[in-house]
Amino acid sequence: MAMIENKLKIQEDLARCVVFHGHICPGLVYGYLVAKEAMKLMNLRRATDEEIVAICENDSCAVDAFQVLLGTTAGKGNLIIRNFGKNAYTILSRSGQKAYRFARKDRYKYQGKAKSVFDRLEAAIAAETASEDDRRDMKLLKVEDLLMRPPEGVFTTTEVPFDEPHYAPLERSEPCATCGDMTMATKMVSSTGGQRACIPCSQKS
Repeated sequence: MAMIENKLKIQEDLARCVVFHGHICPGLVYGYLVAKEAMKLMNLRRATDEEIVAICENDSCAVDAFQVLLGTTAGKGNLIIRNFGKNAYTILSRSGQKAYRFARKDRYKYQGKAKSVFDRLEAAIAAETASEDDRRDMKLLKVEDLLMRPPEGVFTTTEVPFDEPHYAPLERSEPCATCGDMTMATKMVSSTGGQRACIPCSQKS
């Protein structure tokens, strides 16, 4: 089954996602497909600042594809994670004033050519007799299958009202009265005596 990995041909932009993420897996491919479709629908290029915003309803592997292809990152504040555990993502274009939500509605069903192999691997995993190689091979079969499907065969795409998020806040920092660490002022907690402490110190007290 190692041949699956050798035969798997991926695009250069997906290869960059794999390098960033560390490995290829179905979760990363879901994010890759969403990012590619969003770029197509809204004529997007990778954001250098906060031109694009990704609102993710989970914290899965998919998020890393957005960081690579869309330029949405936690550091810039244009990657927003609302971890509901849902396979759904909303991509917004500030300049285009548009937003699309991408969501999986159905359970995954393998549609590739190696169904007998996939079924055997799936049964082994369910019976807890699968080896690490079996688990890897099943992931690769899923990846290959997903990359062969059109976007509408993987998720539903809905244009949603453009509700522009606030830009990432820039606030001054102050030293915590307890530990002295410089802390964003708006994240500090007032304590007795008028002192202001960081959240961890306020919880200890």
